Amino acid sequence: MTPSRMFRLALVIALVVAAVIFSRRCGAPQSEADAVPQNGGTLVATYRTEPTHFNRLVEARPMARLTALLTQATLLRVDPNTGALVPRLATEWTGTPDGLTWTVTLRRGICFSDGTAFTASDVLFTFQAIYDERVKSPLALDMRAKGQSFQLRAIDDHHIVLTFPSPFGQGLAILDSVPILPRHKLQAALDAGTFRDAWSASANLSDMAGLGPFMLQAYAPAQHLRFVRNPHFWRTDATGQKLPYLDELEVQIVPEQNAELLRLQSGTSDLTNGGARAEDLAMLRDAETAGRVTLVDVGPAIDVSTLWFNLTPGSKAVADKPWLAQEAFRRAISHAVNRQAIVDTVHLGAAAVVYGPVSPGHGDWFVPDLGATPFDLARARTLLTSLGLQDRNGDGVLDDASNRPVEFSLLTQSGHTERERTSTLVGEQLRQVGIKVNVVPMDQRVVQARYASGDYEGIYYGAQANSKDPTGSRAFWLSNGPMHFWNPNQPTAGSEWEGRIDALMLQLAETMDHAERKRQFTEAQQLLADHVPALWFAAPHVSVPMSMRVGGATPTVIQPPVLWNAEELFVLGPRR
Repeated sequence: MTPSRMFRLALVIALVVAAVIFSRRCGAPQSEADAVPQNGGTLVATYRTEPTHFNRLVEARPMARLTALLTQATLLRVDPNTGALVPRLATEWTGTPDGLTWTVTLRRGICFSDGTAFTASDVLFTFQAIYDERVKSPLALDMRAKGQSFQLRAIDDHHIVLTFPSPFGQGLAILDSVPILPRHKLQAALDAGTFRDAWSASANLSDMAGLGPFMLQAYAPAQHLRFVRNPHFWRTDATGQKLPYLDELEVQIVPEQNAELLRLQSGTSDLTNGGARAEDLAMLRDAETAGRVTLVDVGPAIDVSTLWFNLTPGSKAVADKPWLAQEAFRRAISHAVNRQAIVDTVHLGAAAVVYGPVSPGHGDWFVPDLGATPFDLARARTLLTSLGLQDRNGDGVLDDASNRPVEFSLLTQSGHTERERTSTLVGEQLRQVGIKVNVVPMDQRVVQARYASGDYEGIYYGAQANSKDPTGSRAFWLSNGPMHFWNPNQPTAGSEWEGRIDALMLQLAETMDHAERKRQFTEAQQLLADHVPALWFAAPHVSVPMSMRVGGATPTVIQPPVLWNAEELFVLGPRR
């Protein structure tokens, strides 16, 4: 064999080995290593929530985010597995040395799904809508530095200049959360003050257009959404083949997790809403060994379920049960909850004990045992006694000074087994210290409506995290944020400690040095732990199940774990 032939053979072998290693590292099934992506076919995903809106600038709920991922595009993307900035509608960007001003070059020659050309005017329009007070966009809070809006101007149709009004720690990564919407479709609604009504769940789907890989073709309430290939989508793969590979993606509405899993096992669906439950892992591993599913461990969850009370001043909950507003009461609950028992029984050991909303999945933002309240029934009883709560009639339930029982209703999401089981277990544990908990499972949309109206005492629920960077969750941390669960949308901070967290989060958003950002965020976490406005118990390990038909998947801990790069998914084989 000649040296040149030996070199070519060695190169081929190296490339094959690298491809196999890469496919395994990314969580792809080993059988996919030799698969060549082909156009065509349909994948079926299940989702547990019903859409209420298809406009991400109006709605922050998971289905609106999923629809935006599939039908819209952003200027750039933060790769959820590597953290790298990846070009999307922007092809390149150059900044001034102070990091305040960026010149962004837009992709040329591309169109929305209805054939209308994309230009810089669509980018400017999108930010105009975000900042319009009538829109009340959930994105507006994050698109500010020191409370001031970003400044954008167009140089021409394919270049814009973005200026941060002050140093902005997250930098251009913030653009990953902004889908660029069609000015020609929505400008009239914005001008008329009806933007919030445009693209609602009852809207005419033909009125929608996007720059994403798919178009929403049909929506049947309580049944499914059907997305079809966008013929004008601009991306191609490394060989020049147009994306997306799929002809169609069907998202079936399946509120209950058992039903989701049955569809995956039976081969009628290919992807589930998120990670598998702990009690299903053994069965799924057996199915993986048998070649029926693929199971990918993507690490600890970054969206930890939360228990909080309605602490809004003047709320019926606080008026009827003022002890809910006492930090000592909430700290007593934290001591009375055996978190390790939740890890062992609800998650079968596949979780980590946590005392705050930041989990090991957040990397070095996580501080182990910060704010720890060890399981200590004696300490819990002492705290409750200090509030004058005693069992005055011997029935095992504490009473307040007015002889009313110390009990509260805890709303949670029906069909979400982790939340239902944790709520029930917490209720059983709190009974040991004389607190009666009435767990009320409800449809997710009802829970959300009760939260929005303030008609509740306690809720065990959660929100999806779309970034490991804490500045991506300012709607939770800031007192005027809509997801500041215990007392949202405050005009001004209702307490000194919340005001201090506000200041820290604003500093965090403006600080470029990572070590200083970490110090600021650690202080914010400590303040939250000191005042116990909410409780966290366990961060489950996330294992993502898929059918063997799914090719091109690179699962991540950030929701949605597989559909985040839906244009690169392809069908490996026929449905069973």
